[in-house]
Amino acid sequence: MRFLTILLLLMPDVGQANDWDAFSEPGAIAIMRHALAPGIGDPPEFTIDDCDTQRNLDERGRAQATAIGAALREKGISFDVVFTSQWCRTRETAELLEIGPVTAAPSLNSFFADFSTQDQQTAETNALIAETDDRLMLVTHQVNISALTGQGTRSGEVLIIRPTVNGVQVLGSILIQP
Repeated sequence: MRFLTILLLLMPDVGQANDWDAFSEPGAIAIMRHALAPGIGDPPEFTIDDCDTQRNLDERGRAQATAIGAALREKGISFDVVFTSQWCRTRETAELLEIGPVTAAPSLNSFFADFSTQDQQTAETNALIAETDDRLMLVTHQVNISALTGQGTRSGEVLIIRPTVNGVQVLGSILIQP
């Protein structure tokens, strides 16, 4: 029995919170940290319109985004719109998911290099959520997710959230390891 327990803990996704049922909650939307893009932050020469100057998904990150999209589709979960930050790693993650039309939303851009915009961007993201009646997914960065939900995420992790009068409530989490 002990061997079986150890084996199960070593398998992918075991011990991970995969709260698929949270998607059926009224008002549930998804917010995802981009898939695996090794490193921290962006290089000093970062330019938003030039992916060569940014930290990007690697092959594991691309495979992770593809697997997450496949799992969502397998569960019959789709979105009317997928809002993404303008960073290449978030945009590529959103496109690889193949779960709905992808639209850039500047309020989802990372403020890791300049926290002075955190409150404004979080308010704009809350407004974006409030004014969108469609089934919604957001693909963004760790700092944005933490500011919005008060919770950290791993690369590629999807939080299922619901808007409330005081911000958002976290209903569950989905994580498929790269």
